[in-house]
Amino acid sequence: MFTMTDHDDATALIARMGEAARAAAIDLAQASAERKHAALIGAAEALRRNQADILAANDKDMQFGRDKGLADSMLDRLRLDADRLRGIEDGLRAVAEQRDPVGEVVAEWDRPNGLHIQRVRTPIGVIGVIYESRPNVTADAGALALKSGNAVILRGGSESLHSSQAIHACMVEGLQGAGLPEAAIQLVPTRDRAAVTAMLQAQGLIDVIIPRGGKGLVGLVQREARVPVFAHLEGICHVYVDAAADPGKAQSVVLNAKTRRTGICGAAECLLIDRAYPGGPDLIRALLDAGVEVRAEGDLARIPGTVAAEPDDFGREFLDMVIAARLVDGVDEAIAHIRRYGSQHTESILTEDDRAAQRFFTGLDSAILMRNASTQFADGREFGMGAEIGIATGKMHARGPVGAEQLTSFKYLVTGDGTIRP
Repeated sequence: MFTMTDHDDATALIARMGEAARAAAIDLAQASAERKHAALIGAAEALRRNQADILAANDKDMQFGRDKGLADSMLDRLRLDADRLRGIEDGLRAVAEQRDPVGEVVAEWDRPNGLHIQRVRTPIGVIGVIYESRPNVTADAGALALKSGNAVILRGGSESLHSSQAIHACMVEGLQGAGLPEAAIQLVPTRDRAAVTAMLQAQGLIDVIIPRGGKGLVGLVQREARVPVFAHLEGICHVYVDAAADPGKAQSVVLNAKTRRTGICGAAECLLIDRAYPGGPDLIRALLDAGVEVRAEGDLARIPGTVAAEPDDFGREFLDMVIAARLVDGVDEAIAHIRRYGSQHTESILTEDDRAAQRFFTGLDSAILMRNASTQFADGREFGMGAEIGIATGKMHARGPVGAEQLTSFKYLVTGDGTIRP
C-alpha cells in the first residue's frame, strides 16, 4: 500500500499508484474467471470475519462527520451497521457468481473475402473512482472492476476514510488469497484534496474516471478531468401520477420513492400530479403525515401544512424529507416539465393506461424510466448486477447502473487463411 511521505506530494503519489495499477491491469486482463471468483469470495469472507473492526472504524467516521456538520442524509449514507455490512458481503458474493464478461463474444460474422470477425469484450484498463461518504462503494467498485478485469484506484470521501480503509483491507486479503496483484484494487490513503486533482489529470495512467457524489463533486470532475468521465449527475427524480393511476399503488409508490431513504440518488425529488387525478390532495396529505415537507405550487399549495414552492424548488436535489409538487395537464405537460428540470436519471409514471405509459417512455430519454414502481429501485443491485459503481446519466458508452459489463470495452478478432486484400 502506498503512503504519502513528508517529501511527497499528491501528484507523485497518484503517479506511483497509477503505474502499479497499469501493471496490475495487464495481469487482470489475462486472469481466469476462477481466480477472480476466488478473490471476491475471499473478500466477502474477510468482510464477515472483520465486521467488528469495520464497525469500529465506521464509528470514528460517524463522529468525524458529526463534528464536520454533515446533514442527516449524508450521515445516513456514511453509516454502517450489521445489516448494511451483510448487504455489502452479499453484493460481493453476487458479483462473484455472475458470468465473467471478459472475452465474451458480443457478435461474429463472416465476410465474402474469407475473413471471420468477432467482437469480444475486453477490460478498459485502469479506472479511477472518486466518491463521497458511502463506504460501501469501496467494495462495490473494487468488486466490479475486478470482475471486469480492470485495476481500480479508489478515492473515497474524507469523512469515510477509516471505514473505507477497513473494507479495502478485506478486498486486498481476497486478492492475496487468489494470487492476484494487490495493486488491482488501491485506495488513496489521504484526505488531501490534491489527490483528486492528480487523479483527474493522470492521462496515460487512468483510462476513465467515475465520480459518485453530489452536484459539486460531479461538476468539479467534469470541469477539471483530462481523462474520459462516466457522468453521474445529481438524481433529480420525478414521479408522475397520471389521471389513470390506481390510488392504492400511487400512495404506496410515492411514499416509498420519497421516504425509504432520502439521501440516495434514486429518491424522488418532485411529484407531478395530473389535474384530472382525483386523489391528489390525499397524496399530499399522506406525504405530510409521513413527515415530508411538501413545497407545493398552485392549487396544491392551498392544502394545509404545505409550503409555497419557490421557483428553484423545481430541478433541485433535496436529499432530505422535502419534495416539490405541482399539478400538470396530462402526460405531455409532465414530460415537458421533466425535460426542463430533470437530470436524466430516473423517472416513474404511475398509471393503468398503456398509451400514457408508452408516451412517457418514448417522450423521455432519462437513463431509467419506470412504470408503477418506486424510483428507489434505481440501483444496480436491484437490477441484478450484484452491485454498481453509479448511475451513468450521459449517453456515451454506459447509461444507467454501471456494473461489470458496463466496465468493458471491446476489440475485434479477425481470422483469415492467408487472406490478402486485392
